[in-house]
Amino acid sequence: MRRRFRAGSAGATPSPDPQDAHPAAVALLARRDFAAGELAARLAQDGHAAEAVAAVIAALTADRILDDARFATQYVAYHAGRGQGPRRIAMDLASRGVAPLLIEAALAAGPDWAARAREVRSRRFGLTPPESWAEKAKQGRFLQYRGFSSDHVRSALGPDFESEDPS
Repeated sequence: MRRRFRAGSAGATPSPDPQDAHPAAVALLARRDFAAGELAARLAQDGHAAEAVAAVIAALTADRILDDARFATQYVAYHAGRGQGPRRIAMDLASRGVAPLLIEAALAAGPDWAARAREVRSRRFGLTPPESWAEKAKQGRFLQYRGFSSDHVRSALGPDFESEDPS
């Protein structure tokens, strides 16, 4: 069995030279897009010195290879397409180190969230609206778990039921 050496493993010493961290950063970015904070944490985890990581992040940001605004916009588009709502996406982006202003801008430029909630509801539960309070609550919990706000959930579930009291 072939074993891969992972920088940062036991015995690896951190290198302060940004030239060592740059190829590692580019290799990671070749696989997928990263937020700057997420890439810095990954490079530090791999054993690169903090000064080298900061220099590489600054250089990649200056060359616009690393762009948190672009990352946030792409992240919102991809995860909205997978049926996730704005609250969940915002939490995920914040955990990846994206600035709150960039998150807000990316979510504002995203899809119509109420329409997206209706699509997700109909894809999961069918086109017919819920017929009982229990079913409505079940669908509402599902949409809240997916990250939609209560306004989006109300929009997706339709108007409230008529009162059962005849008076």
